[in-house]
Amino acid sequence: MNDAHLHMVVNHFPIIGTFFGIGILITGIFFKNNSIKNTAYILFIVAAIFGAFSMGTGEGAEEMVKDFPNIGKAIIKEHEELAEKFALVLYVTGVFALVSLVAAIKKFRLSKIFSFITLVTALIGGIMAINVGTSGGEIRHTEIREDNAVSAPLNENPSAEKEYDKEDK
Repeated sequence: MNDAHLHMVVNHFPIIGTFFGIGILITGIFFKNNSIKNTAYILFIVAAIFGAFSMGTGEGAEEMVKDFPNIGKAIIKEHEELAEKFALVLYVTGVFALVSLVAAIKKFRLSKIFSFITLVTALIGGIMAINVGTSGGEIRHTEIREDNAVSAPLNENPSAEKEYDKEDK
């Protein structure tokens, strides 16, 4: 298993974990249920850990695919910059989630405030996650790019492409 494969394995959890965590934390706050909130906090902590793994494998994945046709260094650079910012917000959310978890377990007075701070940082992370996920998907999935006219040919054999076009009609 190489870095590109590892990156593909771990990079989805920070995004999905953030969104599930947001939903679970909102539910816990709404129902005033510490067990539900604690579940969200743990999910945010795990998402931050997977974010670190994803960042650790990103550079190796970049080295493997940067010279592939129709990828280009610019799209990878954009994804990398967005991922770095998202990772920072993810780490901050993970720290606040850890503080919130400890505060909830120890029944501190400020645990409710920590819940809202964790939720706000997670919401910021959720917004950023959309852009990171999209930019990462665009690296290999040219069909989701806004300028998807630049896509790899179906086949090196032009007559095979014409046959494919005929079947499509």
